[in-house]
Amino acid sequence: MWTTTCMAEITVAGKYVNYWFPSIPVWVTALVVLIALFAANLISVKVFGEAEFWFSMIKVAAIIAMIGIGTLVLLPIAGIGPETGPSLTNLYNDGGFFATGFGSALLSLQIVVFAYVGVELVGVTAGEAANPKVTLRKAINTLPFRIGLFYVGALVVILSVRGWREFSDGNSPFVEVFGYIGIPGAAGIVNFILLTAALSSCNSGIYSTGRMLRSLSQRGEAPEKLSVMSSRQVPIGGIVLSAGVMVIGVIVNVISPDRAFAYITSVSTVGIIFVWSSILISHMVYRSRVAAGTVEASDYRLPWAPVSTVIALAFFAMVVVLLFFSDSGRIAVVVGAIWFAGVTVGYVISTRRGARTAA
Repeated sequence: MWTTTCMAEITVAGKYVNYWFPSIPVWVTALVVLIALFAANLISVKVFGEAEFWFSMIKVAAIIAMIGIGTLVLLPIAGIGPETGPSLTNLYNDGGFFATGFGSALLSLQIVVFAYVGVELVGVTAGEAANPKVTLRKAINTLPFRIGLFYVGALVVILSVRGWREFSDGNSPFVEVFGYIGIPGAAGIVNFILLTAALSSCNSGIYSTGRMLRSLSQRGEAPEKLSVMSSRQVPIGGIVLSAGVMVIGVIVNVISPDRAFAYITSVSTVGIIFVWSSILISHMVYRSRVAAGTVEASDYRLPWAPVSTVIALAFFAMVVVLLFFSDSGRIAVVVGAIWFAGVTVGYVISTRRGARTAA
């Protein structure tokens, strides 16, 4: 899942670079970005952490600034933004909240799910956190606030500043809004910020996949070479393999530059639904064992469980069904089915080989 997510991020990075240099093919930028982040992850965990800190700092500060500027544009202050157009009424005028139908809104859930990829990484970082019992709880508990501010808040502002019909396919709404406001250089700055956000996501993906592969290797569920650590104490085997697989994203951009992002994000959505569903099902099993007295209960509880768990699983099932209603979604389901078949065959072969070794 994370390898396909990184493929999507290097693809969108290429599109952001096209804003300044339209003659550079997306696949060229994608390859350069992948090589640069791959090298950064090989150096040390400190380099990864420093890069992620600045990527995130730029992203967070910029979104807060964008929300602030957009709010000023909506206020009746002379000299800021266009004289007409921006208004909270843009949120519900021109067809209301479901202007093209409720079904169209449902079909957007595929890309919405993809947008939330990454929250599960909090579990992967536990092994390298100084005090996971404190830091992980803080990260999880602030998540609803961050979603409300950075996702919902930002969307409310940009859709109020400009009506939904004014946005065009293939262009960032953030860039278009700030170009519309007329602040000199603002659109280019916003485009740079979005580029750093894509780099941040891919950086996290390379970091996490290398460690996941090493963890699998240590449990005997992946080749031993993937557990090899470099002299700088990074899982070099897992990182090299992950980056190698991510090159597929570059190839997809060469073959189908116009549809590459849609195809890759759809496949990633299938992966993340599987990952999140596995976490939820594991949690249900855990709670049943707690109830049976075979496992100690945690003092950090999921609100409204198990009802909230069942609702989430039902939502994921609905998104999978919705994938069948788009070309990229159907391709993703096919790719996912092939992947599941491959994993199943690999599991059977691995289990039988393990049984023979034990015998």
